[in-house]
Amino acid sequence: MPDFAYTARDASGASLTGTITAAAERDALTTLAGRGLFPLSVELNDAAKSKAKAGVKRVGGKHLSAFYSQLSDLLKSGVPLLRSLELLERKSAAPALQAVLEDVRAEVAEGNRLADAMRRHPKAFSELAVSMVTAGEEGGFLEDVLKRIAAFTEHQQELRGKVLGALVYPVFLLVMGSAIVIGMVTFFVPNFAPIFERMASTGDLPAATSFLMAASDVLRSQWALVIVAAVIAGGYLLVRYVRDTEEGRLRFDQVRLFGWKVGKKEIGFGPIARNLAIARFCRILGTLLHNGVPILQSLRIAKDATGNRVLSAAIETAAESITAGRSIAGPLASSGQFPEEVTEMIAVGEEANNLEQVLIDIADATERHTARQLDLFVRLLEPIMLTVMAGAILFLCIALMLPILKSSGIA
Repeated sequence: MPDFAYTARDASGASLTGTITAAAERDALTTLAGRGLFPLSVELNDAAKSKAKAGVKRVGGKHLSAFYSQLSDLLKSGVPLLRSLELLERKSAAPALQAVLEDVRAEVAEGNRLADAMRRHPKAFSELAVSMVTAGEEGGFLEDVLKRIAAFTEHQQELRGKVLGALVYPVFLLVMGSAIVIGMVTFFVPNFAPIFERMASTGDLPAATSFLMAASDVLRSQWALVIVAAVIAGGYLLVRYVRDTEEGRLRFDQVRLFGWKVGKKEIGFGPIARNLAIARFCRILGTLLHNGVPILQSLRIAKDATGNRVLSAAIETAAESITAGRSIAGPLASSGQFPEEVTEMIAVGEEANNLEQVLIDIADATERHTARQLDLFVRLLEPIMLTVMAGAILFLCIALMLPILKSSGIA
């Protein structure tokens, strides 16, 4: 059993601190009360937290999708939540998921909500899943939400497999091509150095060849190791910055929404990510409103379903406008994060008093459009990567051939 660090007061009002061993926080509180103490705070001590954190492993999307779907089916069949979790815990073939479900079941048995129990395991349950479960518990449609999370998780797995499958061939060519180019620049190009040096002394060496020789010198020196080490260290610090700081997470979410303007259209992966987030938000908000949850409460729940802090901030502003008696379409439009057609449809839905149905229609249409964009994006990855590799090899050949052609009078 884990150890809990506590701060409490005795009957005389004196403050006491210490540790207590208990199966759960509620048991620790009961034990302290039995000793005549008034607990002020009870939490896992640092050693228990570190042990718990080290024991948590990531759970595969395939197992999570099956868990969400099976839990939804059990609840729809009338099986109580606690009993359903117990059944799925015993049935699970994934040790990591089984350990997570054991803790989730214990938390639910203590009277905690399912979303709060899931939030304790961020490596297993995403913010989106926790937010959607919160919405389901608030609106009384948990079974439907779990089924939707299962479909979304399965779709993510299919998309990831599709992208990885499409990248296998181009990545193989990229790795092999890069190895060949680096090998040529490191071992083959230096053989031409005497010829190129003579041409450089007379000012006849082309700029492309000068750049190639400089790259060869760098790769053959210790600077190559310095650059590789700097890239690795920079990548590590960037990941820590994004993962461990609120500012880093916000900036990462801003980058995720970035796209290039081409005329009136925006291209890139950013618009695709934005459309997926908006579709999730509209579907959750529409479902909450359809189930009778007040609009202000629905907005504050649904904003977390976007999975993006930039969009959540825009929705939070819209929620504040509701408290002032204004519509939500205006603040969403002025944020610049929501497409004009989406905000126009929301405005029409507010005026016609059928906002929940309009939001569901927006989600359906946006998901269909985004699915076509994703398919096109995946199809373009292979030719783009092949073109990049062909360009690098072409540059190498031209840089080597130009001095020879120039010295022979052909170029």
